[in-house]
Amino acid sequence: MTETKADTTHAGMTGSQWGRMAIELGPLAVFFIMNAQADNLFGVPEKQTIFWATGAFMIATVVSLGVSYAKYRHVPTMPLVTGVFVMVFGGLTLWLHDDEFIKLKPTIVNLLFATALLGAAMMGKPLMKKLFDSAFDLTDTGWMILTVRWGLFFVFLAIVNEVVWRNFSTDFWVSFKLFGVTPITLVFGMAQLGVLTKHAPQKPDDEATDAVRPAE
Repeated sequence: MTETKADTTHAGMTGSQWGRMAIELGPLAVFFIMNAQADNLFGVPEKQTIFWATGAFMIATVVSLGVSYAKYRHVPTMPLVTGVFVMVFGGLTLWLHDDEFIKLKPTIVNLLFATALLGAAMMGKPLMKKLFDSAFDLTDTGWMILTVRWGLFFVFLAIVNEVVWRNFSTDFWVSFKLFGVTPITLVFGMAQLGVLTKHAPQKPDDEATDAVRPAE
């Protein structure tokens, strides 16, 4: 059955959106598990686990994008862009044997998204409308608010990534990506539900009701 904007489940998201989120989080979970268990599973020296995790992350990302396309016949823009950067920076990490490349990847991707969103907002173009118009029904003002907020949020994520990877261990950084960034992003996303409600287009029934409602 085809889902519509009204076919919402939990937290204002459709079942399809929750499914896509699970698919997109799969590679990150693989990255975490491989980094934590590669030494036990394959006898990899502890200092080498990040490289095994990076390789597994790259494979899982390709599988995730393939599953997303096979199931939905569409790959969302953000996961696709992120996947390209995973391949590029993951490849550099393995080729040069330097884990700084995979650690820098979130910073660069987040700044790229922030630049695109905030740049579009400055030109009066709510880019989020083009990315998520099939999922939510909002006024142009609502889309602009979401565009600016998410742009600033991506700047925040870039700063946090820099602070964490430069000041904490690799294991902590990998764990934070899954158990820190993911919950923070979910909480931020849910905090935007008020925008979806406040800036939803007025329905015809509401307009008719307003027309016959006596003045107060």
